[in-house]
This record gives sequence, C-alpha cells and structure tokens, in this order.
Amino acid sequence: MKLWEGRFTQPSAKNADDFNQSLSFDYKLYWHDILASIAHAKMLGETQIIPKDEADKICDALVNMLADIEKGNLAIEGAEDIHTFVEAELTKRVGAVGKKLHTARSRNDQVATDLRLYTKDSIVNVCGHLKALINTLLDIANNNVQFIMPGYTHLQKAQPVSVAQYINAYSEMFLRDIERFTDSYKRTDVMPLGSGALAGTDFPIDRRMTANLLSFSEISQNSIDAVSDRDFVAEYIFCCSMVMAHLSRFCEDLVLFASDEFRFIDIADTYATGSSIMPQKKNPDIPELIRGKSGRVYGHLVGILTVLKGLPLSYDKDLQEDKEALFGAEDTVLSCLSIFTDLLQNISFDTKRMRAAAAGGFTTATDVADYLVQKGMPFRDAHAVTGQIVRYCIENNKTLDRLDLFVYQSFSSLFDEEILQRVRVNKSVEARKVIGGSARSAVRENIRSITRRLNRMFKEE
Repeated sequence: MKLWEGRFTQPSAKNADDFNQSLSFDYKLYWHDILASIAHAKMLGETQIIPKDEADKICDALVNMLADIEKGNLAIEGAEDIHTFVEAELTKRVGAVGKKLHTARSRNDQVATDLRLYTKDSIVNVCGHLKALINTLLDIANNNVQFIMPGYTHLQKAQPVSVAQYINAYSEMFLRDIERFTDSYKRTDVMPLGSGALAGTDFPIDRRMTANLLSFSEISQNSIDAVSDRDFVAEYIFCCSMVMAHLSRFCEDLVLFASDEFRFIDIADTYATGSSIMPQKKNPDIPELIRGKSGRVYGHLVGILTVLKGLPLSYDKDLQEDKEALFGAEDTVLSCLSIFTDLLQNISFDTKRMRAAAAGGFTTATDVADYLVQKGMPFRDAHAVTGQIVRYCIENNKTLDRLDLFVYQSFSSLFDEEILQRVRVNKSVEARKVIGGSARSAVRENIRSITRRLNRMFKEE
C-alpha cells in the first residue's frame, strides 16, 4: 500500500520504488513513530476529531504492535517507509478505523516529529557515553597528579607539566562536547506535529496536548519552516564531529606516546594488534581506527549541509537524506566513545620515562627568564639572556640543571644560588599555582572543578 497512490493510474516502476524507499534505514524510527502516533491518536480522540472509542482502539493496537516488534514477533518489511509500515499494519489489525490515524497529519510533519524525538534520545545517549569517558579520565588524573611529563607546542618539548593536567585537558574538551549537545537539545526539543504538509491544518487539533504527551518543551511557530527544518540534524552531526575531533587528537597522542621513540604508555595486549609479517610489532590499531573514523563523521556533516544549502521552501524529497547521515554519525560516535573508554582503562604510564623526558629539551628555560624578571630585568632582555644560555648548553652538551652557578653569573650578575633549584623540573611544575596551572594544588582543583561541572550537567549535586 502506498499512502499517495489514489491520484495515479499506473503503478510506479520497481526500480523507482527501490530508489525511493527509505525503510531500509528509517526502520530505526519505529519506536518514535509509534509513540508519536499514539499521542496523535489520543489528541484526535480528546478533541473529538475522531470518536474517543476509535482513538482508544488505535492506541491499543499501536501499543500491541510495538510490543510485537520488540519481542521479534513482527518484522519491519514490505513498505515504502516506516510510516507506511506502521499505518498498514495498524489497518490490518483494526480495519478501516486505522485509516483515521492520519487525520490532521502529513508525512511531512510526522517524519519531522519522529526525527526530533529520535535525536533527543540520541543526544541523551551520547552525553551518557561522554560522561562515562570523563569519569574514566578523572580516575586516571586522580592517580597521576604527582607525576610529570613534557608538555609540547609544535610537537617540540615546551615546559614540564603534570600528567594529570594533561589528562584534564581532554576532560575539558569532552565537557564542552556535553555542553554543545545539551545546548542543541533545546533547539531539537520543538514539536512540528500539527504543521501538516506545510500550511497547518483546518482541524481543531490541540498541539499543546500532543506536545505534552510527547514531552516536547516547545511547539513550532511556523508550519512552513517546521516541516523543512533540519538544522537540528546538522547541529547534532556537528556536535558529533567535534567529539570525533577531540577523540582523534587524543588518539594521535596515544599513537605517538606508544611508539618506541616515546614509550610513555603501553596499551594492553587486549586492545592492540600485531603484524602478519613482523613478529615484534604491537600496533595501536584502536586509536588509529578512531582517528580514521573521524573523517566519516565529517563527511556526514558536509553531506547534510550540502543537502540543505539549495532547498526551496518547504519540504523536498532531498530531506530523506538526513536520516542516513544522522544514523551514521550516531553509530560511529557511540562505538568510538565506547571502545575508547575501555581502551583508556587498559593503558599504563611509564612515569619514570615521562619524567626523564620532561627534563630534556630545556623545558625549564622559561623559568630562567621568569627568574630574571623577578630580579628586575625586563622580560625581553631576560628572554634574550636565557636564549644565550640555552645556546651555550647546546654548544657544550650541557643541561640547565647541570650548569654551575658561575656559568649562570657569566651571563647575568642577577643570578644567585636559587637558580639551581628553579631549573629543576619539579620546581617548575610546582611554581605554577595559578588557576589551571601545573602545580599539584591547581591540578587537584581542576579535577574538583571538572567533577562539579560534570555533576551539575547531570544534576547530581
């Protein structure tokens, strides 16, 4: 059965049906389509647009249909899309009464409603996975506050930092991801049902009743916009893209840190692979795959933006392309968040090697310059003097913490014995007590701040 076949005298070609169908992917909307249909039927009965007893009969049949699908007793097949399938199955079960369900409703506002319901649930699900990831990162940070590693800019050693501070940096990224999803939820939480095909309906429907039944906070205010708006899909996929960007950055670090050149971390055998020809290899395939899958989600974002960019108002069939992009981005980000959280729980840090690395590359040079500034030298002059000291160390195969005091004083009389302590890695880290800094007190406060904000987002305080 096609919902639109009455106007046509010839059946559509099979290849046209195959090309036009969407059931192969929009079957994922079955729960939300039935839920929205139940709410719509209840509203039709309460407003007496259809008899109350018929509305009740429709609702009972829809509830039973949902149960049959969930139990595996009803296969979703043999229809153009999920909306046609639900209506056809309903009519099989209750006869002509089932055909009244579509009163005051179009597939245009129906699919827009289903998709918003689905996206709202998906946002909650993704945020739950992000929360689990952040909690894992908090555990790691709490266990590594006292350990030191090199911090990098331009992938060159820059300054020593706390391992926990490094981990917290990614927690901050994932917190922003939750904030983005939460903010996008507000714009998704708008009910388009009642907009009809594009002009609304002349039936005396109660849109607020339907919105309350479906737990929508807002009702769309323009029916033309409501049926053709997929901004929320693009925004959802953008949020997914940012998650993948952060995961990919983290994975790039892990790939580097697991290499023989770094050897900062070891990935458990359960989350690594080997080579078919080189017996010694232990490959970080999971981080590499996550890094690669980011491109897939970016592609979905470009795809939906391209679909939307040239559409005339209001609804156009192009919008059928929204679902595969949404579902694809969702599947990828959820699988990546899940496996990455498990991976992090199965890595170990070589903290001795990380600290040794932090001591190389003149990472405390900034401390030397800051010392001179505190002694009264203008920063630019202090920067130049410190640069000369570093050059001396390079030419003489020395390190800042191995220089004698008289060498420092040959560059500036402002140096005294205190400089020999200031250039030590642990002193450098602990000197940065500013909010967000590397000192243990600042790092612990950052951990507490992340925990507070995470709990606030999930209303656990």
